[in-house]
Amino acid sequence: MQEPGKTEELTESLKRYVNTNLKLIKLEVAERSSVIGSGLASKLLVGLAGILFIFFISLWAGFYISVELKDSYSGFIIVAGFYFLLTIILLIGRKKILEEPMRDKIIRKLFSKN
Repeated sequence: MQEPGKTEELTESLKRYVNTNLKLIKLEVAERSSVIGSGLASKLLVGLAGILFIFFISLWAGFYISVELKDSYSGFIIVAGFYFLLTIILLIGRKKILEEPMRDKIIRKLFSKN
């Protein structure tokens, strides 16, 4: 026959165990979310700086090529053509170039212990 004190003690221990596991899961989710969120924010800032850099280099290249060709528009058309070709290449190979590496990196980040 079971003793009433032992059953209550076992039930209480089980409740504490479940509550502790829930707290641990919440802390792990919070940690991973904060790591992913901070990484995303920093990458967005670096990406914005990179986009501004590319924008101003493109303007410079457009003006430079236009001056060299002694034509007001040719440099900008050449720069635009370069970006058009780059866009076509990315559209054709987006799965292999963009989607797969990004997916793999996200999965590695989600399941990493760091």
